[in-house]
Amino acid sequence: MSYRAPVPEMLFTLRHVAGLDSVDPDDAEAILSEAGRIAAGVIAPLNRVGDRHGTPFAEGRVTTPPGWREAYRTFTEGGWNGLSAEADHGGQGLPKLIEAACTEMWNGANLAFGLCPLLTQGGIEALAAHGSEDLKARYLEKLVSGEWPATMNLTEPQAGSDLALLRTRAEPAGDGTYRITGSKIYITYGEHDLADNIVHLVLARLPDAPAGTRGISLFLVPKVLPDGTRNDLRCSGIEHKLGIHASPTCSMAFGDDGGATGWLIGQENKGLACMFTMMNAARLNVGLQGVGVAEAATQRALAYAQERRQGKAIGADEATSPIVAHPDVQRMLLTMKAYTAAARAICYLTAAALDASKGPEGQPALDRASLLTPVAKAFATDLANEVTSLGVQVHGGMGFVEETGAAQLMRDARILGIYEGTNGIQAIDLTARKLPLNGGATARSQIAWMRRAAEGLLKAGDPAFGHMAARLRDGIGSLDRATSHQLAALSSNRPEAALAGATPYLRLFGLTLGGACLARIALAASAALKAGETDPAQAARIALARFYAENLLTAAGGLEQTVVAGGAFTDDATLALAV
Repeated sequence: MSYRAPVPEMLFTLRHVAGLDSVDPDDAEAILSEAGRIAAGVIAPLNRVGDRHGTPFAEGRVTTPPGWREAYRTFTEGGWNGLSAEADHGGQGLPKLIEAACTEMWNGANLAFGLCPLLTQGGIEALAAHGSEDLKARYLEKLVSGEWPATMNLTEPQAGSDLALLRTRAEPAGDGTYRITGSKIYITYGEHDLADNIVHLVLARLPDAPAGTRGISLFLVPKVLPDGTRNDLRCSGIEHKLGIHASPTCSMAFGDDGGATGWLIGQENKGLACMFTMMNAARLNVGLQGVGVAEAATQRALAYAQERRQGKAIGADEATSPIVAHPDVQRMLLTMKAYTAAARAICYLTAAALDASKGPEGQPALDRASLLTPVAKAFATDLANEVTSLGVQVHGGMGFVEETGAAQLMRDARILGIYEGTNGIQAIDLTARKLPLNGGATARSQIAWMRRAAEGLLKAGDPAFGHMAARLRDGIGSLDRATSHQLAALSSNRPEAALAGATPYLRLFGLTLGGACLARIALAASAALKAGETDPAQAARIALARFYAENLLTAAGGLEQTVVAGGAFTDDATLALAV
């Protein structure tokens, strides 16, 4: 069973949750339909091929799997690499929302392939926002077209997530360039044969830089210099990983022969701010990766359950039926589908806030995007791990072997909660940095948005909604009280009390926000049915939202208790872990 892009669900979510109104509906459908054709027909068939072939490494060179180069050429020649980039730089100038839906498709079809353009998107944003006019003129159009992909070089062996420990050095060369020396690890697509040049964005320290993160600068370090000579950098090895086998994860060495030539992006010692432009874009895109792989797992599990026949577990009836008719299998499949739909809506909502931040709303929309980004990244990728695990379970023993492809999806998904900032870091970011924005007003405004969805359910009064309104109101109440607890702990100088509950708080936020998003989808579907529409998809959307509210959102109360009262474990953690 191969991946197919769920274009109707994407469009419905774009319109009724994220509020896409800047693109003609027919144009949006045409763009997504063509993207879905490329995803299903060009990229998805390479997924198993890439997983089995991997990325052979020899003499400093990485070879991508068969068909990879041709697929990448089709992708870039179709203009898909620069959907939201400015037209002045060769992009199409489309909303981030449209790009978000396409990003979901590329990664649902083939997560390892989708990683290459994902990193380039972040590089485009960082260079466009912080690069000099000369650097933009020389590199931006090549990045936008995809002719030259980009990478993000942060991590070092001794540093991990702590960027304050970076040791890579940058020495001024006296001609406006810098000599970069050091090593980086876990560099996605750090070396490959998809392009003649690769544009590395590298964090490094100047000789007189302040200690810690205040002394980090960002540099553009190309594989091939403008004069056509090879820069002083190389791939020193690739990692052998649990999943995403077709994505080369490289160790990079800079400066074997005196220093790789690099150009400063932004100001000296302000590199972290520049890199966060890239990282924030990447974090939303990783959330979309989670949506894509969860969608692929759901499609595969549903197709298997519709074909696999098995006798009933209870009763004497020996007749067999497709396992999709069994209540427990239905529960698993509905959980997969509902979680995927909720994660999609949250990611699209985040992309919509980024679009709005470039318009009249400005800073409030940017604050909203900042609040939602860690939720989108962590919630969607946590769910991707859960959904792909359920996909293996639906397949039973056939899911544990590689034949069905369910195991690959589970292996591939596992990295999503780790890279671009682990999900624990996302939870800390949400609690310590994003909740206090504007004195908590940004978070309260988002909670008010959720309340309006619950009020809409009550006002509509559709019997098909069941207990959806009550469950959503309960969830919002739990989130509201947990938010007050977190803010109070921070304001009273008790950060450990807030951080102890950060991860369950992020889960509670995402769970409740997902319920509000699905409620809005249900309201739009109900209105369509009342207007005389007969598409069975509308009733299915209502049923899925109801399942989410009545079977998944009920966990909100327990999460609230964990956030508010569970932090006491820190008092005894040393004692309990010592035994």
